[in-house]
Amino acid sequence: MNMEEIARLAGVSKAAVSLALSGKSGVGTGTRERILQIAGERGYLPKNRSKPPDGPAKSLTFLVVTNSGIVLEEYDRQPFFRELIHFIQDRRRAKGFSLLFSTIHIDTFEQDIGLLAEENRSGVILLGTNLNRGQIAAIAAKLPHLVVLDTCFDSSPVHFVEINNFLGGYQAGGYICRQGHRRIGYIESSVRIHNFEERMRGFKTALEEHGARIGDGMLFSVAPTILSSQEALRKRLEQFIRSGRDFPTALFCECDYIAISAMKTLAELGFRIPEDVSVVGFDNIFESVVVSPELTTVQVEKGRMAQLAVDLLTDSMDAGPPVKTKIKVDTHFIERHSCGPLANSSRENGDCI
Repeated sequence: MNMEEIARLAGVSKAAVSLALSGKSGVGTGTRERILQIAGERGYLPKNRSKPPDGPAKSLTFLVVTNSGIVLEEYDRQPFFRELIHFIQDRRRAKGFSLLFSTIHIDTFEQDIGLLAEENRSGVILLGTNLNRGQIAAIAAKLPHLVVLDTCFDSSPVHFVEINNFLGGYQAGGYICRQGHRRIGYIESSVRIHNFEERMRGFKTALEEHGARIGDGMLFSVAPTILSSQEALRKRLEQFIRSGRDFPTALFCECDYIAISAMKTLAELGFRIPEDVSVVGFDNIFESVVVSPELTTVQVEKGRMAQLAVDLLTDSMDAGPPVKTKIKVDTHFIERHSCGPLANSSRENGDCI
């Protein structure tokens, strides 16, 4: 990796890369951060910076383990993670810390974690979205100053900051039921993680309290990182329609990616949203207000999570009490236009395309 390659990836000139890496003025804040992020992810070290900044107290590392399921190699382009990184950048800047980026692939997990432990002298915020308890334990054993973001395992003695996924699913299920829906479908991620399991548990709990449940055959599964319509979902929905069963009047999706993909697939099949079928997502990514109709969804407080993660890490680096902390950040429900009351549905009597 050299400056020419970084310039190409960032879409800027080599001179802009040089200014950003040297800390000189002449490039905007957003451009500088994009260049530094690309350089950090790819392990580029300028010649005049042969070692990391002195002392761990002024440097934090954002560590990501990528795979082909939830956290892709270009994770910084995925809306949820992009927004989370933005808030982490804001908080670390307010506290006077620099932020380095480190990415390893799951296929080289053990080797790369060992190398990172040898080189790293800073506190680490680990994106735990796609990791299991054993993987997190392996990382924690090698990195003493660690906060795991976006998952939690109660049996692990590690600092965690996570979404209250159960509450978010519960809020979505309650809202759908209060809108009068009883033929309720659920679109889950084909890749299962802790967050999704908790969302499903909360959603089912809310339905049970309203005397409802997910309809027979109304549990669908799709890839969780595709914003366009999905052929697999289209075929599954067409099969459901051909069976002659009444179509769901409302669908809950485990994340906004899935919800937006489902809305596009439903539109291709001739369904109107929310007149024929209501759709509810989870995350409230930026794209949820770009689609039409705007997506009803569950707000994840990414800014609050980022602030808590940075503060918990920096405080533990300074004082370092041995007792670990687990923080769960509540969600709140966002009413927009993709979910309406049952009275709006023209397919209540089982009309199909």
